[in-house]
Amino acid sequence: MRQELTSPPEVTDPELETPPSQGSSRKTVIWVVIIFILIAAGVWGLRALSNSRAAGQSQGKGGRSGAAGVDANRAVPVSVAAAEVRDIPVYLEGLGNVQAYYTVTVHSRVDGQLMQVNFREGQQVRKGEELALIDPRPYDVQLAQAEATKFKDQANLENAQRDLQRYADLYKQGVIAQQQYNTQQSVVAQQEGLVRADDAQINNAKLNLVYCHIKSPIDGRIGLRLVDPGNMVHASDQNGLLVITQLQPIAVLFTLPEDNLPMVMQHMKSGRLEVQAWNRDDSQQIATGQLETIDNQIDPNTGTVRLKGVFDNRDSALYPNQFVNARLQVYTRKNATVVPAAAVQHGSQGTYSYVVKQDTTVESRPIKVALTEGTVAVLDGGVNPGEQVVTDGQEKLQPGSKVDPQGPGQPSNAGGPGAGHTGRQSGAGRGSGK
Repeated sequence: MRQELTSPPEVTDPELETPPSQGSSRKTVIWVVIIFILIAAGVWGLRALSNSRAAGQSQGKGGRSGAAGVDANRAVPVSVAAAEVRDIPVYLEGLGNVQAYYTVTVHSRVDGQLMQVNFREGQQVRKGEELALIDPRPYDVQLAQAEATKFKDQANLENAQRDLQRYADLYKQGVIAQQQYNTQQSVVAQQEGLVRADDAQINNAKLNLVYCHIKSPIDGRIGLRLVDPGNMVHASDQNGLLVITQLQPIAVLFTLPEDNLPMVMQHMKSGRLEVQAWNRDDSQQIATGQLETIDNQIDPNTGTVRLKGVFDNRDSALYPNQFVNARLQVYTRKNATVVPAAAVQHGSQGTYSYVVKQDTTVESRPIKVALTEGTVAVLDGGVNPGEQVVTDGQEKLQPGSKVDPQGPGQPSNAGGPGAGHTGRQSGAGRGSGK
């Protein structure tokens, strides 16, 4: 009897039979894209790092080995200027304070009531001009009294002189004794003394009348009024009536280190030295004057010496107690080789400058700076007149670098055909023009 084999019934899982949803497919694609982007970014970063290292090595060796390459052959645009021969004035600088050439505090020399004030505050006055009036009437009375006393004493003197003449005749005749005659001579001398004293009193009273009219002792400008009309003033008052300052000319006191004193005194023998007054930030020159004198001692606390310059100050640009920067021109350095101060570089080997050669490459040349005056440096050696020095862009250079020299206002030609040739011609033209 044949038996039929039957397979066991299939067991089905409803979850396995369910087709994948659309949202799961999208998530899978997004993750694949993100992974691909990360891999691409990593590969690109490794290549960029490798290229930058290779470029750095080739650039470091390119100046020495002369390897060909686009970056190695590109001219670096730099600003240049030509070394020149000039006469450079040498200055010494110090902090200065403006002071009035004369300052006078006007006091009353007599006691009395201030009757008139004949000036305005801030007015410019001349020497001898009347400024104020003190009541003169008491001194008129004193003058009259002194004159009356003299009149009386003068009459007594004339009487004593007539008596002396009579005594002289009687003494010659032997009528009176010599003692009586000598006594009369003394009386006459006493009367003469009284008359002379009266003359002194009269002159004193007249002088007091003059002092009642207060006049300006100098040319200058009046400050603020210290006493108003109607007040009683005294010769012993401490404040005075007004202050007059002379502003034309005006003085500037400034200090210099004591080490500069021998040089200043040496050049003063050849004539008066020029002094310039500049504003506080050295951006504008205010006035020009002459050195008048040097103080007779050095300040031991600061090691400086004071100097005095005098300025005409016709435009009233300087004012008392104003702070200025004083520049004393000591001498002029003739036929000095100068370059812009920006061309001077400092390194471990000393001071140097980048000099442009005929083939538009640069060399680092040691220089010796004698002094720096403003924006120029005076050289004692290292650069010849007419040679081009780099004034801007030195941080991109090394000895042997190819440059495109540019002057103020001239566009760069680096990168174009024949750029090096054009740069040499324009650079040479600027140098010869200077």
